[in-house]
Amino acid sequence: MRPLDASVKSQLSWYLRRIEETLEADAVAFVSPILSGLDRSLLDAIEAIEDKGNSIAVILDTPGGIVEVVERMVTTLRSNYENVTVIVPDQAMSAGTIFALSADRIMMDYFSCLGPIDPQIVKDGKLIPALSYLAQFARLMAKGNTLTTAEYALLNKLDLGELYQFEQARELSVELLVKWLSKYKFKGWIKTETRGLKVTNKMKENRARKIADLLNDTERWHSHERGIDIKTLQREVGLKIDDLADVPELRENTRLYCDLLKDYMGREENYSVVHSRGYF
Repeated sequence: MRPLDASVKSQLSWYLRRIEETLEADAVAFVSPILSGLDRSLLDAIEAIEDKGNSIAVILDTPGGIVEVVERMVTTLRSNYENVTVIVPDQAMSAGTIFALSADRIMMDYFSCLGPIDPQIVKDGKLIPALSYLAQFARLMAKGNTLTTAEYALLNKLDLGELYQFEQARELSVELLVKWLSKYKFKGWIKTETRGLKVTNKMKENRARKIADLLNDTERWHSHERGIDIKTLQREVGLKIDDLADVPELRENTRLYCDLLKDYMGREENYSVVHSRGYF
């Protein structure tokens, strides 16, 4: 290890410890696409934390990835911790949004964003957004006998087996979101705000499904990479999200931590890092 590496890692660990102290929780960070192998890295990072508490804060920065990997990562977190806070200083897109919405608490600021829950599928070695294929297929089918020659040729190129995979990925994304929002994010929702009625599990599931459907609406967001800011998530989507600006020390340390980590990753040409107390 070069001396610079040791110095940078020591500084990153210092920031992470300050974040733990502020939130009175263990902490883990990952800056990475969500691909196979990340779930194992998260497992190792969690198991490396000694004297675990009941709560953990996850500093999350990701362009998205594979929803099945998210499921394993959430299972790992919930097998070790009762309460999970997700901090999004920059972005948590696609599968990263699903991960964030599995938490009991989400913290963002005005620069942070989540995204549409458009699942991605590996095709020809690349991640592709599933909903764009499904939307195109639905558009072509709706035209019926009015298809142009070019559109007919395009329709014939669409693989029905792949389309089925895309549909299943979409359904899995919605299913996980409904389950996790109902169980964790809405666990403190006891009475309705206006009428004071007791909130049932069915009401939680219905609310969660509305959120999932909205985040799954390609017509509303238009782009797979569309960032959805904290105000839009609060006002239009109806999610309760805590503003990092309300905890200045936490916001400052999180930003400094992420800036230093990304700079280090850029110099090392490393696209994936997982960090916890005891693991780097």
